[in-house]
Amino acid sequence: MAKPLGAVLAKARAEKHLSLRDVEKLTGISNGHLSQIESGTIAKPAVGIIWHLANVYELDFTKLMELAERAGPAERRSPVRSLVGTALHTIDDLSPDEEQELLAFMEYLRRKRKDGD
Repeated sequence: MAKPLGAVLAKARAEKHLSLRDVEKLTGISNGHLSQIESGTIAKPAVGIIWHLANVYELDFTKLMELAERAGPAERRSPVRSLVGTALHTIDDLSPDEEQELLAFMEYLRRKRKDGD
């Protein structure tokens, strides 16, 4: 059985020897919010938060999205419109490599939606 998102993130943070306050400084996400994600109180954090944490912890964004049940079978996905809106708001802040990863993920979502319909 897959580990919950919070457990994966807590383990990754520990492996990087980072405190919640360290991650707050790196991402701008409050340490209280990060704690709630790690404890599972927040099981489906915003896509932008998942993106930031994937980058800080050097984890696969798509896998984190699946753990947060924000990607996967159509009945579990959040609306594609919401993801596209998030992407459009953040794309200017991305490096070229991050932009390519985001575009690849958006293509993955498009394919999954097409295959599921």
